[in-house]
Amino acid sequence: MKLSNKTQALQDLIAPAVQACNVDLWGIDFQPQGKRSLLRIYIDRVDVETTEPVLNEDGEVEQGRGIGVQDCVRVTQQVGAMLDVHDPISGEYALEVSSPGWDRQFFKLEQMTSYIGQQVALRLISAVENRRKFQAKLVSVDLENEMIQVEVEKEQVLEIDSHNIDKANLIYQD
Repeated sequence: MKLSNKTQALQDLIAPAVQACNVDLWGIDFQPQGKRSLLRIYIDRVDVETTEPVLNEDGEVEQGRGIGVQDCVRVTQQVGAMLDVHDPISGEYALEVSSPGWDRQFFKLEQMTSYIGQQVALRLISAVENRRKFQAKLVSVDLENEMIQVEVEKEQVLEIDSHNIDKANLIYQD
């Protein structure tokens, strides 16, 4: 789950603008595509344990976790203006801002700790047990050693180095 140098530079530049909108930067996905690149920004809001709904500055009712359309609009305007000033992307690009969604992609190992016991889809850089892609139950996250443990079929537990993870997503289950 290591970011490319360009993606890391963009994330460092974008993070303060996103925080100014009172939301958290979940991650970014930068896809250079010739003349027209794509920059996706995923935003989230930390769980807020409130007993009563709260009205935000746009008059929307907010309670607990969730990103609304107005959050995405504010971040798009804030980040768009900042990107216009600093111009870190050569050529044309499309800017998309959204919540990470139910099947959220993980960008950092720390993000996975809240989802222990749930199903994840993994794509690895190097094969483990002769497989590069699989779905498994997330058993543990070891931040110190940068490892995760997942349970695949037949109750087999695999240890995976986080640097070997190309992509990891939560699998939404009803």
